[in-house]
Amino acid sequence: MKLLVDKVMQEGIVLSDHVLKVDSFLNHQMDPVLMREVGKEFTRLFAQEKITKVLTIESSGIAPGIMTALELNVPLIFARKHKSLTLKDNIFVEKVYSFTKRETNEITVSKKFLAENDRVLIIDDFLANGEAAFGLARIVEQAGAHVVGIGIVIEKAFQPGGRLLAEAGYHVESLVRIASLENGTVTLA
Repeated sequence: MKLLVDKVMQEGIVLSDHVLKVDSFLNHQMDPVLMREVGKEFTRLFAQEKITKVLTIESSGIAPGIMTALELNVPLIFARKHKSLTLKDNIFVEKVYSFTKRETNEITVSKKFLAENDRVLIIDDFLANGEAAFGLARIVEQAGAHVVGIGIVIEKAFQPGGRLLAEAGYHVESLVRIASLENGTVTLA
């Protein structure tokens, strides 16, 4: 995806050898044209999967997730990281460690939104160690539903997440794969 690669290369800010800041277009301010193209690309990549739901995690996965769901004409579900008075019973719960925030969150999804016959596409903004994707996959599996694939906007390919998800048997598609952030430079895989 040339548009996404250009954004990463022009607007991405390397904060360390492990952290890339993309808040100007993906996870603080969002570029709606870019998000629409991301949704179209994930739809193309997973077109044969008969997807019934898209699942993401709040909050940075919501923009690429909703645009993908829109293109697929299916609902988007987002796992909540924060406790809610309206979401405390009849829920799926998983613990997920955030590499960027260095904290563990309990993510929750209402059981009424996932069923055994669902074919779920997981979408997320970043892939580092795979914790969020694995947590979302465990929720889908708790429901007895099927994970048809995992779509990642930006994968830090120098971290083990992509390899671990593939080894676990998941179909993973990353729109941009970064080989290195060393010396303050984004190097694509």
